[in-house]
Amino acid sequence: MTTISRNQRVLMKVAQRKLKIPDAAYRAALVEIAGVTSSNELDQEGFAAMMGWFQWLGFEPGSPRGQDYGQRPGMASFAQLELIRALWAEFTGHVYSGDDELGKWLLRTFKVSSLRFLTKADAQKAITALKHMKARAA
Repeated sequence: MTTISRNQRVLMKVAQRKLKIPDAAYRAALVEIAGVTSSNELDQEGFAAMMGWFQWLGFEPGSPRGQDYGQRPGMASFAQLELIRALWAEFTGHVYSGDDELGKWLLRTFKVSSLRFLTKADAQKAITALKHMKARAA
């Protein structure tokens, strides 16, 4: 029996958190649906069954939402851009879903008009700044 990967366990925790499933109910579902007491014991079949349950409850696994500008030496990676988009959405309470308001903030703060012009160093600074902004707002 091969157990599931770390990323698959993380995905299950994300689903649990997004669906606001209490830990006791999550553990009961592991026993009922997959016949295990911990996600560390899950195999691929059990993982598929649990993900089916999460989807039945309304969970939709995320997929990249923003534009990928490709591999560009010295420029922000796609993962950094997606993290910036996600942090911005959380900071603004998902009010500003597009990149327009984010672009205005980037222009004021980093003198670039779009995510596509962020360097790797500026992307790291933007991520740190957004995390601090989010923490202050909370």
